[in-house]
Amino acid sequence: MEVTMRMNIGENARMALTTLRENKMRSFLTVLGVVIGITALLSVVSILVGVYGDVNAYLSDYGSETLFIFRFDPGIHAGRLSPDERARKPLSLEDAEAIAQLCPAVRAVTASVYPRWTDEGPSRGPVTARYLGKEVSGIDYNGTLPSNEEVFNSRPKSGRFFSDAENMHRADVAVIGPDIAKTLYPDLDPLGKPIQIDGISYEVIGVLEPRKGQLVKDQSADKAVMVPYRTYHKHLPQDDENMIGAVAYPGRMSEAEDQIRGVLRRRRNVPYSKPDNFGISSAQQIADQFRQITASVALLISVISSIGLLVGGVGVMNIMLMSVTQRTREIGVRKAIGARRRDVIWQFLTEAVVLTGSGGVIGVLLGGGISLLINLAVPSLPIHYTVRRIEKGRLQVVHFASVTNASKAIPHASSLGFNPTLSAISPMAASRVSE
Repeated sequence: MEVTMRMNIGENARMALTTLRENKMRSFLTVLGVVIGITALLSVVSILVGVYGDVNAYLSDYGSETLFIFRFDPGIHAGRLSPDERARKPLSLEDAEAIAQLCPAVRAVTASVYPRWTDEGPSRGPVTARYLGKEVSGIDYNGTLPSNEEVFNSRPKSGRFFSDAENMHRADVAVIGPDIAKTLYPDLDPLGKPIQIDGISYEVIGVLEPRKGQLVKDQSADKAVMVPYRTYHKHLPQDDENMIGAVAYPGRMSEAEDQIRGVLRRRRNVPYSKPDNFGISSAQQIADQFRQITASVALLISVISSIGLLVGGVGVMNIMLMSVTQRTREIGVRKAIGARRRDVIWQFLTEAVVLTGSGGVIGVLLGGGISLLINLAVPSLPIHYTVRRIEKGRLQVVHFASVTNASKAIPHASSLGFNPTLSAISPMAASRVSE
């Protein structure tokens, strides 16, 4: 019985493929909606997965045990600051020193000073770096502690980071980002060269490695000019916006966060019944926020693509109904020589499954091809993360696409082909054959 069923399915599949070859244009138009729906879905998912991987790479570059502490809640925000947030006083260098002294789960602490932040961003306009006749505008200019190298993985590609002695003596030295080095010193070694920041001259002692990530990273990360904390205050004493970074000992992330929260609440006189008037976050928490956003977008895209597949399925049903109606004589002959009702149903259901399955395979191939073309045309778009996953985990990605397609195509095709098939083997259809 099982062998006979396998033979019938194989024979039906061969007949369906023969029908496809004999009616190429009709078959193509039949599955066009399915192809477009799956291609769009796969292309958008490839971009979303690539962007999410890009965000993870960028945030993980700061370290998995790193905490970001700021006057506002670090992370992804929408809309303006609340009156309570605007009224918060900035963090201070003394807060960072207290965390280092009173939090045993914290391995290292740093603080970076900036101009005061408002709803629109820094209170001072864009900062420009100059060397001879070249300049770079919109740089990330800040004063920081030597421990920044350890806390935020600010690794110099060449040269070195400044020392505690240079910070204490307010030395005019700077560590610059790779984009600034390429723009201001394209054919020179920047080490030892001067750099002008809003009229203040510093000596370049180090060039940072590029941060990971392409599309979604803060572009100022590679346009940074970091100087010793006390040197910055020597030139700009009015700036008092501090961001604190802390790195916990391995496995003590939650303990470090609780200790930091307790220290800051005491120092900022937050009542027991009131919420924090500062924000603490980690790279993983920010990545989770972004994952929730991309998951919502992916769900919306899936719903829209499913509607497109449903519209394509209506086209499949119409074409199948026309095909079945045109082949009522063939059905009558098959029934006359002993074909059973279920044999005829299986024949047309198999043809519908082969049709939509072929459309699914074409959609998967087109979606992958479009992703590759977009990556070649716009290299900054991080689709290459998805492509890399396809290269290194081909079976996993292709299996996901195939299962997704099959799960939609097979029941979709069965439901769409069932009604036209029943109408073809009805007594009215048999009477047409006898005529």
